[in-house]
Amino acid sequence: MKGNKLLIGLFLTANFLYLVNLYLYMPTLPSYLESMTSNLAMVGVVLSMYGLWQALLRIPVGIMVDASGWAKPFIIGGFAFGAAGALLMGLSQSVGVMALGRAFTGVAAATWVPLTAVFSSLFPPSQVVVALSLLMFTSSIGRLLATGVTGVLNDWAGYSLAFYLAAAAGLLAIIFILFTRLERKPPRRVSLQSVLSLARRRDVILPALLNTVAQLGNWAIIFGFLPILAQTMGATDTVNSLLMSSHLAAFTLGNLLNSFVGMRFRQIPMLLITFFVASLGIVGAALVPSLALLFVCAAAIGFVNGFRYPTLMGMSVQRVETSFRSTAMGMHQALYAVGMFSGPWLGGLLAETVGLKFMFYIIGGVSLILSYFLILFLAKQRGVDTHL
Repeated sequence: MKGNKLLIGLFLTANFLYLVNLYLYMPTLPSYLESMTSNLAMVGVVLSMYGLWQALLRIPVGIMVDASGWAKPFIIGGFAFGAAGALLMGLSQSVGVMALGRAFTGVAAATWVPLTAVFSSLFPPSQVVVALSLLMFTSSIGRLLATGVTGVLNDWAGYSLAFYLAAAAGLLAIIFILFTRLERKPPRRVSLQSVLSLARRRDVILPALLNTVAQLGNWAIIFGFLPILAQTMGATDTVNSLLMSSHLAAFTLGNLLNSFVGMRFRQIPMLLITFFVASLGIVGAALVPSLALLFVCAAAIGFVNGFRYPTLMGMSVQRVETSFRSTAMGMHQALYAVGMFSGPWLGGLLAETVGLKFMFYIIGGVSLILSYFLILFLAKQRGVDTHL
């Protein structure tokens, strides 16, 4: 393993604070937006800004990191945008300013490209999936703790406090990353031809498209309209905070198990199972009669997400040359960010048009159908069968 324990520890601490910055206000953000406008389509548009700017920026960020050989300035800049976006939303009194602040946090989330690429480079190629699982485990802890206290913070001082503390976490993340001595790699000329060459590789694109489908469901439901559905069933801000935390706790458990036992299972059959369970959880969330069962659905989706997310990321970059891995990671994350953008946008449009619960049925069904065919294509590309 390259690097040392101190470097890895500082890096993981900065990553933890970065995730706190992005998620501290997340459980009640949809409800806060609904209090500003009753139009669910507009709520979806504001929420979609987070994914939109990731989709636009992740490939350029990956290219610029590979071209310069220096990831640290991009990471610091991303953390700064996260702090500024949280502060802007905390000060906001209008939907328009909230959209701008959410866009800033989308720019910040594009930092995930150099973060994942740099951290995976600290490990040998054979341990890329393990490295990403470790990074995701730390990220999950940050998200879990952040979302777990949102409701309490709201009870203490209203919605704004969570935004202000999130901004502070972003600034602390900058301080920790400044103390890391990240190796600057030789600049690599990244041409349009090299980018197109990666885009034509099915081993890179197919896992990314599957992650796009996964994120569409995740951001339409868990980080989109599940809190609003829960409110119709009597959930308070604290309950919504715990609801998202239960999802993330299950995600963390799935991610941790993937770190230890994921390599023992055939990836294609496991992907089939995880996507089926996730779609079942989405549809079930609209059918269950109680908040307790809603928690079960959210946890089920989180658990299988913990398996499929790092697996798909690892599959997408595992066979890519190290010097082009940031570009490939940027491409992967830009594609799945399309799901993060289209999920809330489509979910809001459908909820406003056909009703909140029927939107859950459509998202769950579409996710299941798309993932099934993409997994079959991926199995054919890898020359494997779909049996356990």
